[in-house]
Amino acid sequence: MSPASMITGAIIMGYAVAALFFLKFWRRTGDRLFLAFAAAFTLMAATPLLTGLLQVPREEQSPFYLLRLLAFLIIILAVIGKSRRAPKA
Repeated sequence: MSPASMITGAIIMGYAVAALFFLKFWRRTGDRLFLAFAAAFTLMAATPLLTGLLQVPREEQSPFYLLRLLAFLIIILAVIGKSRRAPKA
């Protein structure tokens, strides 16, 4: 196992742990912002996982890079949606 694949595995694990962390808070609070962050981190974990499994030489030139774009769009839309909602009294 090469050091690069170990680092990639650690990155995937970090994204997965972050997704589980936000999923736990979503279950506790029911806030959609936490669910959006969990989905975004799951997509971010899927990007290096798929490029590693399919042995894509350059991640930034693969169609899997669009998953990362989708993850950031989910985060942006969730934050905008959260800030536009009226606070509960």
